[in-house]
Amino acid sequence: MVNSKTPNPQSQIIRLLLVDDHPLVREGLRAVLGVEPDMRIVAEAANGWEAAQLAQQQPDVIIMDVLMPGQDGIAATADILRHNPDARVLILTSLTEIERILPTVQAGALGYVAKNRPPAELIAAIRTLHQGGVHLPGGLARRLLRAGSPIPTSPPPDTLTERELEILKLVAQGLGNEAIAAQLVISSRTVGVHVSHILDKLSLENRTQAALYALRHGLVSLYGSGFGDTGQLG
Repeated sequence: MVNSKTPNPQSQIIRLLLVDDHPLVREGLRAVLGVEPDMRIVAEAANGWEAAQLAQQQPDVIIMDVLMPGQDGIAATADILRHNPDARVLILTSLTEIERILPTVQAGALGYVAKNRPPAELIAAIRTLHQGGVHLPGGLARRLLRAGSPIPTSPPPDTLTERELEILKLVAQGLGNEAIAAQLVISSRTVGVHVSHILDKLSLENRTQAALYALRHGLVSLYGSGFGDTGQLG
């Protein structure tokens, strides 16, 4: 098995929590992710209740199934983020119905990968979330916009400063704070402050909603960086 990408530039170990009720799926994820030198699976859960408990260990990225017995992935994501707003949840699902996916956006998930996608896409999405970005496939973004994406009524983009607009566009392209900082030659802390101001001004809850807002208002192209047109989840 070949690693899909070089490890992230900081050579940090990405601590992963796997959440899926099927042992075979978790075993497959262990096989795929266990060979990545910058990733380590630190815990596994078979339902949302277990996930919420294990999330207290504050893994770097939580890979979450949606349909599970007991507490599902939607409720678990909301529960986890209620206790730790900085948690990074990546939805790994076989669902295609947009009405099933919309609640995960509302709950605060930052990434989405279909279970029938190549392992390289999942690995790339994990690294993107770890670096503070979002992973939103183009097909899913289109359907969210058509369905009326879960974005509250927000002020127009001209509410933002020129710098905030610049950063919003980069957030929508999937970049994390460090990547944005490097591109704009400012500190990642400054980027974080700007992102907080953007979310506050636009009454948005997370970076996924910010990316959808930027798409809705034509600030970024659906076919640009950050919205891979995989044809999946769409």
